[in-house]
Amino acid sequence: MLVQNTSETAEPAQDDTAFGGKGLATDKVGTLAGAVLSIASIAPAYTTTASVGLIVAAVGLKMPALLIAGFVPMFLAAFAYREFSAETPDCGASFTWSARSLGPYVGWMAGWGSVIAVVIVLANIAAVGAEFLYLVIGRMTHSEYIAALGDNKLINIATTLVFLAAAGWAASRGISSSERVQYVLVGFQLTVLLLFAGIALAKALSGDTPSGLSFSLDWFNPLTGLTLGAFAIGLIGSVFMYWGWDTALTLGEECKDPQRTPGRAGLLSILTVLGTYLLLAVALMWYAGVGDTGIGLGGEKARNNVFGTLAEPVMGSAGELLLFLAVLVSTIASLQATFLPAARAMLAMGAFKALPERFASVHPVYQVPRFGAAVAAVVAGGLYAITALLSEHVLLDTIAALGIMICWYYGITAFASVWYFRKRWFASARDTVFKLVFPLLGGAMLLVVFAISVRESLKPEVGSGASILGIGLVFYLGFGILALGAVLMLIQRWHQPDYFQGKTLPRAVSGDPMPEPVAPHLSGH
Repeated sequence: MLVQNTSETAEPAQDDTAFGGKGLATDKVGTLAGAVLSIASIAPAYTTTASVGLIVAAVGLKMPALLIAGFVPMFLAAFAYREFSAETPDCGASFTWSARSLGPYVGWMAGWGSVIAVVIVLANIAAVGAEFLYLVIGRMTHSEYIAALGDNKLINIATTLVFLAAAGWAASRGISSSERVQYVLVGFQLTVLLLFAGIALAKALSGDTPSGLSFSLDWFNPLTGLTLGAFAIGLIGSVFMYWGWDTALTLGEECKDPQRTPGRAGLLSILTVLGTYLLLAVALMWYAGVGDTGIGLGGEKARNNVFGTLAEPVMGSAGELLLFLAVLVSTIASLQATFLPAARAMLAMGAFKALPERFASVHPVYQVPRFGAAVAAVVAGGLYAITALLSEHVLLDTIAALGIMICWYYGITAFASVWYFRKRWFASARDTVFKLVFPLLGGAMLLVVFAISVRESLKPEVGSGASILGIGLVFYLGFGILALGAVLMLIQRWHQPDYFQGKTLPRAVSGDPMPEPVAPHLSGH
């Protein structure tokens, strides 16, 4: 089901292909391709399906306002990534840049947050893909039995594991063919989403809606009608919806113009999805409303699968199958693209001895970190199997937890950017805005949301309502896994102290040369 690199042959890498310092292929990804890969990681169709329930449960009709509020810190943090990438493109991204600016321990924890967040979302994406796979087959065969198989926990877990294995294998076959196929997959899902939104808006404008709502500009105002806790939880879901735009930043060493392409691609992707989400949010709310009965977005059915609930009422039976296919395609595209940042972050951590050197290995033919991709697939599968058995609504819990992790490592990267460029704060008006003001504001916003969200996650009613010893499962999946990272960091320090002593990746300021990583270990396994 997932696309493999059929254009590659099992021959040694050609001499005319340059290698980066970590063994990655260079001069492969342009601005548009980087933006497409980032949008594939964001996966608008999947993300909307998975996140709308969490946001509506927290803020109701204020969903458009929260989408804008979530965009602001992510957009501001994007400039930190852009400035870092322009000076020192590195596949380690948050890990490498934070370690150089704020020291090895902060860098390691930023790297852990970025890797584990991707690993968890891989399982989440695969689970949604498994559900929609059976919905698509069921609609095509007119079998309600097959359509419902995705709701069977054991079948869902087994199919999710197959999706992860297939995606991990496909992501290990090189980047070039994946890039070409993503144009088709991303284009298809965006086209169908815009078609769905257009039909829903047309029905809303004509008054042909179950909600009976009238359009209101107050939907876009985050300053009224919300408690601080509701705002924070809604914002977590909103932040999650933009997550993935930084995939292009992890491909800096593989870009055609490493200094400019990653930043441009990241900004293009995040602006594209902002417009898409706002259009979808208004269409969904105006048509279905946020009530908890019928097809209302606050109801049980829509909260678990918004497109599964609204596809047929909005688009009819033929359109329903088309939308289901769009979500399935979205998960396939996202799975393949989302493996990229996780595997490359682990590659960088291995190259600078923050992880065992085995993680620094790259495949000699495909020039990708195959070992890191395999580890990501195995850990993602294990985490999903465990959490699915603990929670009836594991997707809600993991999305809330992911928001905590995203705020963590994006916030660290934003502050790292401010400190790294401190000698250039006032070199020009541009430097003041992009190297000081924007990343500082973005980091501060993300820090506040992180603190409030951790506090709220302690409550069992947050997310699905699952809890362990009276503490919400979201806390264990979010802050608890970050704390586990601190323990693993100390273990790694005991085994390989060089990185933590600043020998492999010393602290630096803007203008300092980038240290050479350990030589890549070429592995065909």
